[in-house]
Parts: sequence; structure tokens; C-alpha cells
Amino acid sequence: MEVTSGVSIQVTEPTHVAEARRRGAELASQLGFDETTRGRVALVITEAGTNLLKHADGGELVVGPAPGAPLRGVQILALDRGGGIPDVAASLRDGYSTAGTAGTGLGALARVSTTLDLYTSADRGTVLAATVYPNGAAAPLEAGVSVPLAGETRCGDGWATWRAGELTSIFVSDGLGHGPDASHATDRAVAAFRQHAERPAADVIRYVYDALKSTRGAAVAVAELDRREGCARYCALGNITGEIVYPDGARQHLVSHNGIAGHAMRRLQEFTCPWPAGSLIVLHSDGVAAQWSLDRYAGLLLHRPDVIAGVLYRDFRRQRDDATVVVARNGMP
Repeated sequence: MEVTSGVSIQVTEPTHVAEARRRGAELASQLGFDETTRGRVALVITEAGTNLLKHADGGELVVGPAPGAPLRGVQILALDRGGGIPDVAASLRDGYSTAGTAGTGLGALARVSTTLDLYTSADRGTVLAATVYPNGAAAPLEAGVSVPLAGETRCGDGWATWRAGELTSIFVSDGLGHGPDASHATDRAVAAFRQHAERPAADVIRYVYDALKSTRGAAVAVAELDRREGCARYCALGNITGEIVYPDGARQHLVSHNGIAGHAMRRLQEFTCPWPAGSLIVLHSDGVAAQWSLDRYAGLLLHRPDVIAGVLYRDFRRQRDDATVVVARNGMP
């Protein structure tokens, strides 16, 4: 079974950091990382979790897979609602400390991470996102957060990507309900997507629909992003929210038809929208409230997709269901 979701650990004491480090080690082993890369994962989790305790009186660590082809990575998110970081540039320099320590935390993170980005504000706290890939592998410009409902060991949500040249397809599945049956539906949906991902978006949804007939079903969506032509083709069934955010802040809602993949589909249509350079696409399950707006976060539009996904997850997650947010951007500013 392919790992498509992460684990969320509330960090209020050092043992919680150790638990996150153990989960990260398990994931790194599943992905086939060598000893050196596994050590980098452990260091990032340790420093990010320790910083939550020292500077924000705790927070949340999310450890999960990061997309990539041919090699995937590990993504680490550190989320808090503290007082923010007053001087980010200074905090990234070795030897700088506001807590009476050696001041190697963020500097060490920057050295061992493949990517590192953070968004911070005095009134909202900080979201730090780091990825670790094997040496030579690059992080793509799409990222997501997918975690199960508290108390569940398996996530009913999942997401996956496929790419060929300037074309990237993103798939999101939300199995009905939560727990093992929902997870089984999403596993089947992701497998069908990967088998047929090179096909047009509407065809992919039809294949996914057929694959889920023996399951409880799922809400599903495919976004086919063509950076060369500057367009996005979208097809969805059920309660997946999709939005394109343009460089000027304007938003375009993406239409999802009523239905349940595997059980009910009255209509299916593929829509094409502009996807110019600098645009974002945001896809999320109904475990995340749809009343978000990036306008509330000065400068967030300029950050990496994993940071944006982390902010939306932190601030708009509903606590009664699995939650998934996926963000992709057409180039970095």
C-alpha cells in the first residue's frame, strides 16, 4: 500500500518530538532512504519540534510523504500559534538565539533540508515547512498535507501526482466517512489514477468511478496543469473544493459535480481555465473549511506550496474528519 498521508503529533513535551522522529524514521525507511538521508530527516524533525517547545510553548508536527519523480521525499511541517519570529533572516544564521541556546536550530534546518520555507506573523504564529529528498532529487512545485481524524490510524483522504514534461496532474480522493473502509476506497482510487493518469481528466474520473464500485465510494478530483499552454483542465465528482488563485489575488472556483465515485454520477464534465505563470491551485477535502482567503495573510501568496498548504490546514481544518489540502503553483516568484 502506497503511503499518501502523514501523521499529526501535538507537541507539548520532548517525548512528543521523539515520537515524531520515530514516525519520520519509519517513513524514510519505507521510501528506501539511505542512512545519511534518514539522519537528515531525524535532524529536521528534532530541530523543528524543539523550536516549537522553546519558542511557541508547543504546537503541531506533521510528518508525511512529499511528491517527486522518480524519488519521493519526506515533508515536515511545524505549526504553532505563538508570537511569530521577529527577524527571520537573523534566525537562519548560526549563533543567533533568543532562548539562550547555541542558536543552531534554523541554521541547521537550512543546511540539511532540500527545501525550507516559513511564514510567520506576530498575531498568527508560524508555519515552517521543510522537505528532505535523497541527494540529487529536486522538490516539485506542488505539495500537500493529508492527515487522518484524531484517533484513527488510517486516513480516508489521499492525493497523488503524475507528470510528463510541462504537464502535471494532481488527484485528490476523500473516501466516504473515515477509518479503514474510507482508506480502502482512497487506496483504490489512487491506484486507478496512477494507472490512467496520462488520459484526459474526465476519462480518469470515469476509470476511478469504475474502480470504486466495490467500495463505499469517494469524492474525487483531477486537476491537469499545463504550464506550457498556461491552462488547467479540471474534473471532479463530489465534495472536493478547487480554487485557482491568480497573481493579482483574484480567485476562480472550480466546479465539482454532485455524486459519489463508485455509486452515483449523473453528469461529468471537464472544465478548462487559465493557468498563467504565478498562479496557484488549491484543492482540499471537506475536512477543511472553504471560507479561506489568502488575502488575510500578507505575502503568503509568494511562498512555497507546502507553506501555503500548512497555513490553510492549520487555520481551517475541521476536527471531525480526515483533512487534505494540496497546493500547486505555476513557477516561483
